[in-house]
Amino acid sequence: MAVKLGVPSKGRLMEQTFAWFAARDVRLTRTGAAREYAAEVEGVAGLELVLLSASEIPRELAAGRIHLGVTGSDLVREELADWSAQVVELALMGFGHADLIVAVPKVWVDVETLDDLDAVASRFRAAHGFRLRIATKYHRLVRDYLRAHGVADYQLVDSQGATEGTVKNLTAEAIADITSTGETLRANHLKILSDAPVHRSQATLFASRTADWTGMAPVLQTVMGQLGLSPPDDFSPVL
Repeated sequence: MAVKLGVPSKGRLMEQTFAWFAARDVRLTRTGAAREYAAEVEGVAGLELVLLSASEIPRELAAGRIHLGVTGSDLVREELADWSAQVVELALMGFGHADLIVAVPKVWVDVETLDDLDAVASRFRAAHGFRLRIATKYHRLVRDYLRAHGVADYQLVDSQGATEGTVKNLTAEAIADITSTGETLRANHLKILSDAPVHRSQATLFASRTADWTGMAPVLQTVMGQLGLSPPDDFSPVL
């Protein structure tokens, strides 16, 4: 039996995750051919590495199929309803930073805030007979955010491709998407509303509350000590 650690299987997020653990003397290595997802761990006995896509990790944590996982804080909050009842944050890792924001066309010179957006949405529906469309991949987070800020008369439309292009393609009037530099938004003649972002995301190490931790506490305590982390007060497997 082993504590299973899920990490992103490719790209910069995988490389930064490996570097973060290596800096704490836990060496994660991808082994085998390029299309194989074999991996190994050195530095902590009883810790098993599982390579997954970043978007799979929240669901695997919630299902209890992995004990620990590294993924974006935005993905956990979007994928898991009542996420804090299913997983617990162990560490903010300091990379993978991106903001989930709401953006509108630059030509909307009188729209700078969510209050402005709400007013425009009301006028838009009266003029066009349907609600203003906001393209996004993050339905749960954006819906909760707009509700909390009193924005009405809008509809969320799903975007799994280049969200920034939906306004130009006339499939949405505004967008809500992740951005780190804003360059793609500017290239598509969009501007970010001045309110606080929907969510400030970064790579985070999570633990599953639903996994079977029977007999795993010693390994987890070793992992936490190696990583220089203190266990959360409400996380019983480390007691």
